[in-house]
Amino acid sequence: MQTTMLKAKLHQARVTHAVLNYEGSCAIDGDLLDMAGIREFEQIQIYNIANGERFTTYAIRGEEGSKIISVNGAAAHKAVVGDSVIICAYANYDEQELKTFKPRMIYMTEKNEVSHTSNAIAVQLA
Repeated sequence: MQTTMLKAKLHQARVTHAVLNYEGSCAIDGDLLDMAGIREFEQIQIYNIANGERFTTYAIRGEEGSKIISVNGAAAHKAVVGDSVIICAYANYDEQELKTFKPRMIYMTEKNEVSHTSNAIAVQLA
């Protein structure tokens, strides 16, 4: 049996560009892609904290060190420059892989710098 799990997350990244007349996708700083383990052309989910929009697209590699998060094509209607977003990638794992599974979570500052990383989320208290 396969289980779909969170593979990677860029938490509270800031949109730096929203380009409507572009082929599509989301350009992400190549350093961030590498750190998160997200591949170019991999399907990603984007959750816009600013307006509640949730949409699917794919990642493309942005210039390393640029801090770029560019929402392109039709998705540019769902985010504007300055919006805070969560970018997630998911993958399927079998039971054996799940024994050692740990997601890569990258937490961002307002300037798209890495504040810290983790592979677990604290238990939410009632």
